[in-house]
Amino acid sequence: MRNSFSILAAVTLVSLMAAGCAGPEKKLGRGMSNTLEIVRLGEMNRSAEQAALFRSPARTHTTGFVRGLDRTLARTGLGLYEIVTFPIPPYQPIWTSYLSPYPGYPDAYKPGVPESPAIATDSNLGFSGGEILPWVPGSRFRVFDNQ
Repeated sequence: MRNSFSILAAVTLVSLMAAGCAGPEKKLGRGMSNTLEIVRLGEMNRSAEQAALFRSPARTHTTGFVRGLDRTLARTGLGLYEIVTFPIPPYQPIWTSYLSPYPGYPDAYKPGVPESPAIATDSNLGFSGGEILPWVPGSRFRVFDNQ
């Protein structure tokens, strides 16, 4: 029994290594991103925004909330499913008729990289993003700021 278990473990390890890891890696990352939707609440905000824009502002807190809650729970469940089944094919996104493969953002929000010395590549040369003269009141000129 012990010998057959070690042979089975070796065969499983070799088959996982021979299959490549790009597909499972993407599926696990997508699953983790979708699972954290319940904390991020992007679908909730997007559904409320879309209800206010395309239906009426009065439906934002009713229809938008219910649809956002439904989509948030669906995305979280899909993420849990993808985390549990990440080593098993298929590796392409599933259930794309109802949800996009990756979490969405409200149309009024554009995510970007925050400005910090850890991310700025040329901070020692003085070319990183940020204000030129931050100590001068009214200095709003920013270098390399695309938003």
